[in-house]
Amino acid sequence: MKKLFFELIAINVVLAQAAVAGVPSGVPKFSQSSKPSANTSEAVSASVALLPPVRRAGDPVTFDYPDATKETSPICATYCGTIPFDNNSDGTIVGFYTDPNVVPHAFLRKPDGQFISFDAPGAGLGAQLNEGTVAYGVNDRGAIVGEFQDEKLTYHAFIRDPDGKFTVVNWPDAGDGANMGTVLWTINREGDTGGYYVDSTGAAHGLLRLSKGETTTFDAPGVVDTVVCPETCLNTRGVLTGYILDSENHNHGFVRDAEGSITVFDPPGAVDTIAASINEEGVIMGYFVDTLGQYYGFLRSAEGAYTRIAVPTESNAAGEGASPFSINSSGTVVGEYFDSRSVTHGFSRAPSGFYVAFDAPKAGTAAGQGTHPATNNASGAVTGSVIDDINLNHGFLWEPECSSTLTSEPD
Repeated sequence: MKKLFFELIAINVVLAQAAVAGVPSGVPKFSQSSKPSANTSEAVSASVALLPPVRRAGDPVTFDYPDATKETSPICATYCGTIPFDNNSDGTIVGFYTDPNVVPHAFLRKPDGQFISFDAPGAGLGAQLNEGTVAYGVNDRGAIVGEFQDEKLTYHAFIRDPDGKFTVVNWPDAGDGANMGTVLWTINREGDTGGYYVDSTGAAHGLLRLSKGETTTFDAPGVVDTVVCPETCLNTRGVLTGYILDSENHNHGFVRDAEGSITVFDPPGAVDTIAASINEEGVIMGYFVDTLGQYYGFLRSAEGAYTRIAVPTESNAAGEGASPFSINSSGTVVGEYFDSRSVTHGFSRAPSGFYVAFDAPKAGTAAGQGTHPATNNASGAVTGSVIDDINLNHGFLWEPECSSTLTSEPD
């Protein structure tokens, strides 16, 4: 499950979807219930999304980079194989794959299904060392952002232009030791990018780099770590979202406007909060954990009003529930949920509250296996990864038969 929690000293390419978590699909380090941050300025009311029946959808199409490993390894654990992270409006998909020597390489998959593999200059390529390159985001002009790990296991950010030219980005205050450095993992249509850097003490700080190279760092007041979330977390208005870690080891969402003002927030009932995506209207989407340890999705309007998201067929066990990961320009949300067997399934939720559930071919049926959506583009096409019965990842593309807003009623 795509958890984005903090154990920053354990950042590693093998945890690509959970780079700041330290555990690929593990339970976050939650303590007792927390109160919203003193910096929170929010509407206190919340509405609960209607829960109509879930319609099962048609099968997505699965794919693998041709040279991706066909076997799992304890070195890359459940992150072996092909893992997409983002798709743009043209249908281009980016992500990474591990080769048989457990070397991660970034890939670009064109709308016609052709692949391009690439490594950022300076990336470590040692066999069985799990260094390499990961692509996290792609904008509608074809520019790609991501990070690579060098031979010292230090992280460096990169921007790859549509013509293949690389710009390597290193913030001066970033640490140069193992699992320190600079990461960019979201890019908007204008080419502005967001991410974070980890300093020599292991603390994370937010990072915004404009398309012309002007870079700003920031931290929410009084927090331990500030991280811009991956893939779809910076809109063209310059509004960023992400999550912070406070001194009591609790996560909270944040939004930073174009003028640099930061608001820290938690949905009602949240113990810990992860903001995961923002669209052009300023609607933020993510998930939170309540006092019973169950996961729920949320929508936060630009004005600070909340809607809770709960998939009708999700498990209500502690550590399970629903986790949305992306919201597109129409307001359609995609994410994953656990069933009663702890198997994950994908879902798409229309602005009307209508849900569609889906599973990718090859999805395993054991606990922790299944379908893991990452992002949805403007037309509603969804990409992500599927974990099979030997815990190997495969990419998938699902294009809903309904419109991008999924407004049709259940049968």
